[in-house]
Amino acid sequence: MEELFPMTPVQLARTEQALAACNAKTARFGLTLSPEQIAALAAGRTQALRNTGRVEFGEGILPRLVLAFCDSPYLHQEDYAETMLTLQEIFYNFKNEFQERLSDDRLLRLLRRAFDERAHGAAEYLAGLSPAELLAKREEPDDRET
Repeated sequence: MEELFPMTPVQLARTEQALAACNAKTARFGLTLSPEQIAALAAGRTQALRNTGRVEFGEGILPRLVLAFCDSPYLHQEDYAETMLTLQEIFYNFKNEFQERLSDDRLLRLLRRAFDERAHGAAEYLAGLSPAELLAKREEPDDRET
């Protein structure tokens, strides 16, 4: 089946450049992505979008996801790239579940809080939460939509 909106080489390059730039910030937490991991994550974006039936332009959510999660005590260098790949797909799945009613920033905050506080770093647990469960914890003022 042919993709409706295939990822262009320019989009892939933008994603890869943005991820490489993230290394400067994530390195202080002991997390960096190799050029091979960056390429795999950028390619994984295409697959995650296909799997979730989503379309995205520009560099995508992955750089923002990396920066939102990089200081989590549950991320470790040895599984960092794989976890980011999984979190990317979880993000897109929740965007579909919430039918665009949550901003990207709010969803990132909710996912990060659940990842640290309830999932204790288990992305599979996070993926198994329902939208209601993700929202179940009392929200902090900065989690409300404006």
